[in-house]
Amino acid sequence: MAGDETIEEKSKDVNLLTLEDLNQQSKQIEKAVNSKEPRFILRVIRALPSTRKKLNATVMHQLITGFYVQSAEDKNTLLTFVDKPMETETAGSNFRPIGGKAATQPLLAEIDCYIHLLLVIYLIDCSQYSLAVKCADLLLKKISGLNRRSLDLIAAHSYFYYSQAYEHAGNLDQTRSLLLERLRTTTLRNDYEGQAVLINCLLRNYLQYDLFNQAHKLVEKSVFPEAANINQWARYMYYLGRIKAVQLEYSEAQKHLTQAARKAPQHTAYGFKLTVQKLAVTVDLLLGEIPEKSTFRHNKRLQRALIPYFKLTQALRNGDVQLFNTVVTENETQFGKDNTLNLIRRLRHNVIKTAVRMISLSYSKISLKDVATKLAVNSPDAAEYIVSKAIRDGVIDAVIDHSGGFVSSKERLDIYSTREPQLAFHQRIKFCLDIHNQSVKALRFPPKSYNKDLESAEERREREQQERELAN
Repeated sequence: MAGDETIEEKSKDVNLLTLEDLNQQSKQIEKAVNSKEPRFILRVIRALPSTRKKLNATVMHQLITGFYVQSAEDKNTLLTFVDKPMETETAGSNFRPIGGKAATQPLLAEIDCYIHLLLVIYLIDCSQYSLAVKCADLLLKKISGLNRRSLDLIAAHSYFYYSQAYEHAGNLDQTRSLLLERLRTTTLRNDYEGQAVLINCLLRNYLQYDLFNQAHKLVEKSVFPEAANINQWARYMYYLGRIKAVQLEYSEAQKHLTQAARKAPQHTAYGFKLTVQKLAVTVDLLLGEIPEKSTFRHNKRLQRALIPYFKLTQALRNGDVQLFNTVVTENETQFGKDNTLNLIRRLRHNVIKTAVRMISLSYSKISLKDVATKLAVNSPDAAEYIVSKAIRDGVIDAVIDHSGGFVSSKERLDIYSTREPQLAFHQRIKFCLDIHNQSVKALRFPPKSYNKDLESAEERREREQQERELAN
């Protein structure tokens, strides 16, 4: 019995500390509104991941009850989404929001939307997706009726969790019209944070249903804001990489995915980094490049999930068609979940090209029947077609003897006498310059610090007067 009482007291203390933290956050929001400084709201938003872990039914019930004193209608509406806690859980709680001001002053719209946002997040974490959708609809309706710049940061996160609630409920396509409407509004108001979140939500929406043409048109018609959060930039680069990969623009896809991996958080977001890494490895293989082993062993958290892609890399490097077919068959379900199955199926052509190249290097003369056996094709005629296509594409330098039924390789040329080293060197220089330009754009400087060392007009007049006196 004593142990149970101790556990209850600890839970009460944790809930009370959480409520006090939320009370301090509401003061920060109020301070931001009064001083018109969004950095105070930014502090609250940055603490959202840690606040999210502490939310429960007791905290949400007391939070709504404590803040919505004057607005009984809003309080009753929000309380319908929360289970009523037991009396023993709320007994002894002395929570008073914003120093007791809530009983005499109306609730700020920013605090109202923030509490509503916390409720949506709580319902998503509790897997109550139908209730989360209804609550998110009310939140977006509330935000759409307001035009306050101090609400932009909270509204941006509201759009994200609104889209997430519908995605968990399986109705993500129903959000497009509202998201497009809000994107138009945020663009006109120069709300850069909301604009970035909405573009990413719409791109995710389109890619979820394989609508790559619509996603490409959205990217062409819209401009992603330069002042957006670095995490939003990482998501945007990943979506661009997926679009370019499907459109066969593998070099552009590789560039965007590299930037997405660089902009991702270093010590968190392992799921996002794993998704980017899987797609990046696939794109590298489609380009004919073999990723280094450190790519698969750099992070122990991601090492196990990258094993199928490591086997694909081995199959491509060795030109082993049978191993490639085995890996694709065994991991087809996983590749489908990773949205890389269609791209991996394109790799079969690269594996065959590598195998043909290795055969050409190994044998100066080989029969088409043996080529068919090594390429795991049904007949020598199919092998003859593959080899002739490789000769036409410039993969190998050989001649097919149709009467004798064999392939004869020509003498290997010195690759340094061609333009291939120059093109490869040019590509690497361009990649380094792009990284340098992105780094320069990402530099941030403290505001109004550029003129500290410059003299004022009065000081300049005094200096000139002293110089004239010295000259006289």
